[in-house]
Parts: sequence; structure tokens; C-alpha cells
Amino acid sequence: MNDFIEYISDIMTSERMWDYTRAAIIAFTGYITAKITCTSLSKLFKTRLTTHQAMLLHQGSYYLILGLFILTALNEIGFNLGVLLGAAGIFTVAIGFASQTSASNLISGLFLLGEKPFKIGDIIKVADTVGEVLSIDLLSVKLRTFDNLFVRIPNETLIKSQVVTLTKFPIRRIDLQIGVAYKENIARVRDVLFEIADKNSLCLEEPTPLFIFTGFGESSLNIQFSVWAKRESFLDLRNSIYEEIKIAFDEHGIEIPFPHRTIYTGAETIPFPIKTVESKPSN
Repeated sequence: MNDFIEYISDIMTSERMWDYTRAAIIAFTGYITAKITCTSLSKLFKTRLTTHQAMLLHQGSYYLILGLFILTALNEIGFNLGVLLGAAGIFTVAIGFASQTSASNLISGLFLLGEKPFKIGDIIKVADTVGEVLSIDLLSVKLRTFDNLFVRIPNETLIKSQVVTLTKFPIRRIDLQIGVAYKENIARVRDVLFEIADKNSLCLEEPTPLFIFTGFGESSLNIQFSVWAKRESFLDLRNSIYEEIKIAFDEHGIEIPFPHRTIYTGAETIPFPIKTVESKPSN
């Protein structure tokens, strides 16, 4: 115990104590400098960068400046930086062999940053997953689904998969699949549908609605009616226009058919007997 106290006393009274003190001051100064610099850069380029680019600039500048000051502090206390760099190189090679998947995700993340297929806040669809992009990191992309689930998708998966950005453009098209009875006049149905689109304030006049007679179904004449809406009004229009079509078809007597089936049980089937009963006039 006495030896330990003497060792601490020697350090406190030796020049090493001043080296450690200077190193601590340098490290603390680096922390403050990194904070101020990254905040200033974020404000300076706020209007020129996207949310994701601003986040990368903030984190990159912070760790770069702080790392330089820490290296200076280590050098101040006599730490051999050459040994540190050599050890870091060996460690990096070992990690590279042990984590090829992470390296692949890292490279894929760089491609995503360069290509910019989507940004933070966009709604994307990857396979069966649809959600809002929360962050785009070097290894993965984080999503929040519409039922409030957190989903992490590796960058390599995004590079190899088909990614649909639902909010890339300001307008979207809604394709409505409609069936009417064979007895209906197609031109009349067309006029009714265009009248519905014209009255709906969420439907855009340009591009104009599209009417396509797609063919003859088992029980109906099949029609595709496509309308355009602003991105933020897409769901509202999709929900409202189906209801408006049903109401308008009822008003104009246009039948929306359902499948009809004839039951046949074989060659021995006996037709259902039909009897007519003559009603007697009342006295």
C-alpha cells in the first residue's frame, strides 16, 4: 500500500503529471471544438443539404475533429502513434475477413448515398414491407411501417432488391378496377365515371382521367378507370371515389354484377318443378 502511495506521489510531483494535465485539456478542448464546429456547419449548409446529408456532415465533422484532438493528446503523454496505427491496420484486416457481410453492407450504403433513390421521410416498399424512412446509415436503412413497427433492412438487401419509392413524385395515379353488367351501355358508363371525376375536388384535371375497356369477364364487362391525385391526397381520393361510384351507379341504374353459378349434379338431374297457382278473385 505504501509503495502505491509513493508511486502516485511521484506521478503527482513529476513532469508526467503536467503531461497528463495537458493531454486532458487538449481532449476537452477537442470535445468543445467538435461540438461548436459540427453545429456551425449544420446551420451553414442547412438549406443546401438534405436531412440525411446534414446528419452525415454533423457526425462526420464531430468524430473527425475529436479524433484529431485525441491523437494529439495521446502524443502529448508519449504514446507511440505508429504502434497505434499499425495495430489499427492489423485489426482492420482481421475485422474485414471476419465480417464480409458488414463490408458488403458498407459498400452498398455508399452506393445508396451516391444514387439517392430515396431520402429520409419518403415512403418506400421493399418486397412486402412498406414504411417511412427514418434513417439511412452506412450499414442499414431503418423504416417505420404504418402499423408502427420498426424495421431494419441491410443495405445489401436494398441494392439487390426492387425498391419502390411511393413519394418520389408530387402526383400519383389511382387505377380503379370496375365491373358492370353485360346489359349496360359502355358509353353511358364512361360518361358517368368522367362526371364523378369532374365533381371530385381531389381529382386532378391534368393529367386527364383514363378510361380503358379491358375485356369481357365471366360475369361483367371489365373497365379500368384511372384518375390522378396529389401525393398527399392519394389515400383520401382512393377511399372517397369508390363510394361516389357506387352512389352514382345506383342513381343511374347501372348494375354492378356478382358471379352467377348454375348447380349441376349430373345427367340424372331432375329439373326443379315449377307450379303456377291461379289466384281467385276476391268477393
